[in-house]
Amino acid sequence: MMFDFSDRTVIVTGAAGNLGNAVARAFRVAGATLILVDRAPDRLQRHFPDLVDSPDHWVATSVDLNDPEAVEAMVETAVARFGRVNILVNIAGGFRGGTPVHQTTSETWDWLFNLNARTVFIASRAVIPHMLQQTGGRIVNVAARAALKGGANMAAYSASKSAVVRLTESMAAELKKDDLNVNCVLPSTIDTPQNRQAMPNANYDRWVKPTAIADVILFLASDAARAVNGAALPVYGKG
Repeated sequence: MMFDFSDRTVIVTGAAGNLGNAVARAFRVAGATLILVDRAPDRLQRHFPDLVDSPDHWVATSVDLNDPEAVEAMVETAVARFGRVNILVNIAGGFRGGTPVHQTTSETWDWLFNLNARTVFIASRAVIPHMLQQTGGRIVNVAARAALKGGANMAAYSASKSAVVRLTESMAAELKKDDLNVNCVLPSTIDTPQNRQAMPNANYDRWVKPTAIADVILFLASDAARAVNGAALPVYGKG
């Protein structure tokens, strides 16, 4: 299915990552005005050099998504430049595992919750008031298959992604009467160069491709999903 986002402005957090890159490119093909957000000062320029000086898009670098003031400033600038924010896609996140609960450091716990859950909270809180003023919008969050069930040696990651699902459900319940739909996707292992390097003996054919996840995110951001709210949609590929 082809989507038309030519009249929509989209914020994509974590846009320089593998999934963020795929999602940004899919929205661009669909005609969206892009606001691409990343913490690093130069990664987005390498991935999207032709957008750096574009009047129709904004490459927002060096934005710490755990800094409420920085995020609010980014959103205010986006609204001032483009007049609206129709869609927020919260992709920024990360993984760290490998230890049982009793050996997991507080630093790992805080890092995962800050990166996976707090970023969703802060970015959504900054964008929602503008969506309410313009009557409606879409928020799509990226959780993970691990959000549904705890597993050995990945408690902090699983719990942080579970928090994303609960945030999604709560925001959906709060905002559905205002035509503001909030949903999330639950990818399994994503086929990325980093995951292939970490698991060289795995069957990559069973992993889900970033482009396949991007297709589902575009669906949830589109008018075709106007009746979908508070969903946690599995995107497992063949896994």
